[in-house]
Amino acid sequence: MGRGDVSGGALHSARGRISTMVAMGELRELESGGLRRLLAGREEGRVLVLDCRPFLAHSAGHVLGALNVRCNTIVRRRAKGAVSLEQILPAEAEVRARLRAGLYSAVVLYDERSPDADCLRDDGTVSLVLRALRRDAERADVCLLAGGYERFYSEHPEFCVKTKSLSSISPPASAEPLDLGCGSCATPLHDQGGPVEILPFLYLGSAYHAARRDMLDTLGITALLNVSSDCPNHFEGHYQYKCIPVEDNHKADISSWFMEAIDYIDSVKDCHGRVLVHCQAGISRSATICLAYLMMKKRVRLEEAFEFVKQRRSIISPNFSFMGQLLQFESQVLATSCAVEAASPSGTLRERGKANSTPTSQFVFSFPVSVGVHSTPSSLPYLHSPITTSPSC
Repeated sequence: MGRGDVSGGALHSARGRISTMVAMGELRELESGGLRRLLAGREEGRVLVLDCRPFLAHSAGHVLGALNVRCNTIVRRRAKGAVSLEQILPAEAEVRARLRAGLYSAVVLYDERSPDADCLRDDGTVSLVLRALRRDAERADVCLLAGGYERFYSEHPEFCVKTKSLSSISPPASAEPLDLGCGSCATPLHDQGGPVEILPFLYLGSAYHAARRDMLDTLGITALLNVSSDCPNHFEGHYQYKCIPVEDNHKADISSWFMEAIDYIDSVKDCHGRVLVHCQAGISRSATICLAYLMMKKRVRLEEAFEFVKQRRSIISPNFSFMGQLLQFESQVLATSCAVEAASPSGTLRERGKANSTPTSQFVFSFPVSVGVHSTPSSLPYLHSPITTSPSC
């Protein structure tokens, strides 16, 4: 695609100054300074930046406004070298429509550190995304960020978003011990900090955090998702609440609540609110819900989601049955996504959730191991890494 195909707003104003953008076969290169000028002067929505790195790398830091494309091993195997826009941007229907309509002046792709287009692997993510754009969005003018995110961040960190500090807020020094209203909601020493941010609108914490209005107000929490059967809702006149009455044991079916919980979190997000997901200790049940949300909405494997949440709250440890249910949910999410259904990608799973709206589903996964009985979730064995399988589409 030639330079004459580039049009509109910010790219026109920057075109004359970006002497470093050169033709490289089907993919042109854009130096860091060129992208900085585009980001600084672009009209809203005219330039699309696509991050072709893994989910965890994108979550740790990315170019301002960049969207993370989904192109994991399952997608690659299913696509056989020909991914579609629906596969790489499953949750971005508006972006896909704008791409097909040619409404972006430029589309900038980047990986971690490729210095130029000649270094790209034919089966690499950037190449797969490029082919999808060439096939499904022929009017898009695509270029590669030379040096990738690594070079751009080193030269223009002010145009990058880095993960916030993972340290929790601390309670006021004068805080008095709280009566949490349930016999098993005592707070262990490791949980004296505040909730952790999973996503800008999603926080994970414990019953102690849910009982601290000062913490909730400091974080801008507007709603709580209580994943327990015995921890009370302390401030029902002040926050929105939803309860999922699940016990933390190997017989409990938490998966039947996944879609209902995901819909609730989305409803809070859509109202520009923030939701705290909590159970008793913020270790097993509430962590399981957060993992299911990331898998469904970010279309990532359980292993990636687990590592992402663990980096923020290192003590998470869903019980073995919950891990099994998450693995099955992973296979359903990936299979549904790979099918690229015309209907909502969550349709099949949502129907399953409605059909099993009580914790009596026929499916309860149990690993062939002996699991001891623990008096509190905080004493559950720590899983250093999730138990993984290789579900196929």
